[in-house]
Amino acid sequence: MILTAQLHEFMNSRHLEIFLDIATEAALSAGAILQQYWGNLQEIREKGRPGDLVTEADKAAEDAVLAVLKRHVPDHPILAEESGQMGDRQSEFLWAIDPLDGTTNYAHQYPFVAVSVGLLIEGVPQVGVVYNPIHQELFRAAKGLGATQNRKPIQVSQTQELDRSLLVTGFAYDRRQTSDTNYAEFCHLTHLTQGVRRDGAAALDLAYVACGRLDGYWERGLSMWDMAAGVVLVEEAGGLVTAYDQSPVQLETGRILATNGKIHQQLSHELSQVKPI
Repeated sequence: MILTAQLHEFMNSRHLEIFLDIATEAALSAGAILQQYWGNLQEIREKGRPGDLVTEADKAAEDAVLAVLKRHVPDHPILAEESGQMGDRQSEFLWAIDPLDGTTNYAHQYPFVAVSVGLLIEGVPQVGVVYNPIHQELFRAAKGLGATQNRKPIQVSQTQELDRSLLVTGFAYDRRQTSDTNYAEFCHLTHLTQGVRRDGAAALDLAYVACGRLDGYWERGLSMWDMAAGVVLVEEAGGLVTAYDQSPVQLETGRILATNGKIHQQLSHELSQVKPI
């Protein structure tokens, strides 16, 4: 019985390694496209909501990711930012793809951008790759296999107190149309910490928590493709990812709280104390 369990664990790890290599190939392929378009965009337009931009680079990068996935795992369904849902919705697998996280940054040549490729198995993020092609930083993780940055192991920070922490957040695209924003939270936590950053790419925010550059991150109004890969990175680097109230995170809600684990309860508590503007 023990041997059977060990064999199952080995086979599962081997499958995740294969999926991680596929995700890496996809991210690097898309990253090469983004490098080519960097500073050479011909078309920048809004997708419907003010500030929600899309460029020819987004579509070309997504096509590159889809080509890799369709070659290696043609039966797996995919949820991609530009193309939507594809494939069997009943499958245990789901690839969540953001070919260009930080399109506004990219359009302005602000180099905080990334390709994000995540794999959920039975609804749980299990594999994640986030790649910044401008800085050439490759973040990789798979469940039980640890997290790396450019193939070197990473871990979350050791910051114990909120007043010594550096946080990051983001503002949703619908912030002009809704009162459900995190503006008040941003102001509140700016006064309680060493600073709150807003860099405009959720996948990289999570990667930066994973490698210890940031101590915590919260945001709302996200999509599954923004979070899936980054969740694996943070957890495999020793961090904690939950809902704002510390209940299990549900990616469908678009809300996430990710930290080094040591300031998690403090940050969750402070978020619960803030009244919306």
